[in-house]
Amino acid sequence: MIAYLKGDFVHKSPAVVHVDVNGVGYEVQISLNTYSKIQNLEKGLLHTSLLIREDAHILYGFFDLAEKEMFQHLFSVSGIGASTARVMLSYMKPDELARAIVQGDTRTLEGIKGIGKKTAERMVLELRDKLAKNPLESNISPMINNTLQQDALNALTALGINRQAAGQALEKTLAANPNLPVEELIKKALRTL
Repeated sequence: MIAYLKGDFVHKSPAVVHVDVNGVGYEVQISLNTYSKIQNLEKGLLHTSLLIREDAHILYGFFDLAEKEMFQHLFSVSGIGASTARVMLSYMKPDELARAIVQGDTRTLEGIKGIGKKTAERMVLELRDKLAKNPLESNISPMINNTLQQDALNALTALGINRQAAGQALEKTLAANPNLPVEELIKKALRTL
């Protein structure tokens, strides 16, 4: 599995980007959401998902992990293929899609090309609980650009703690003790859970 590509964006269009990684060119299918974020960049990192079919290997790329995660959720729904999932992510941002699914807003979902009433209802039925229990990273309250806090959050989620609950516990702990080393931060956050 190819988790990500980091390199030069040799060619960009609203649907495809060619990424040169140390002299090897990868053709990556992207959404309009990703294109809007990379259109002015000469190089960067794309999180990827590889689809292997009988007749082709297709690489899909995403600017952030929330979009990749949403793509994988959508693709898991019966009746939604990779192309439809990419179209959905071109119409709406991952957090907007997640909100519509969790709230059961099938009318908004039906507004996307290729999504009918039954598919929208199936999406809500199959994904509502998953997205409510494990929100996408972009749905979580914004965190300070703090690698210490991010490391602590990653450690807590690796221990099996819900990401949102872990984030809230870390924020409370940091508000009371702003200069803790990461180990102490994790221990104190665990006590508040």
